[in-house]
Amino acid sequence: MFHPWDQALVGLQTTTPLEVLYWLDQSRRDLVLQCPKGREQPLGTFALRSPVRPNPIGSSVVELIGIEGQVLRVRGLDCLDGTPLLDLKPARSAFMTNPRS
Repeated sequence: MFHPWDQALVGLQTTTPLEVLYWLDQSRRDLVLQCPKGREQPLGTFALRSPVRPNPIGSSVVELIGIEGQVLRVRGLDCLDGTPLLDLKPARSAFMTNPRS
């Protein structure tokens, strides 16, 4: 995390799941239909979680293992090293104190 955004980490706890948004900069953006493994018929891009998208924004909910200065250690991130980070936010489930039945 670069200055001044490192200060925005204040208050994050290792018990809080984080939603990480990132830009899939190495993904193709030209497939409308895709045929995932194990399927014989193609599906539309918006029916899949494939990184091949017209606007390749990736999202992962991760476990925050620790914060070491400007570095966040997480588990469960589904992207390549060097993938540009767009945003971090507490996962929506962290705000749900009284889920509807």
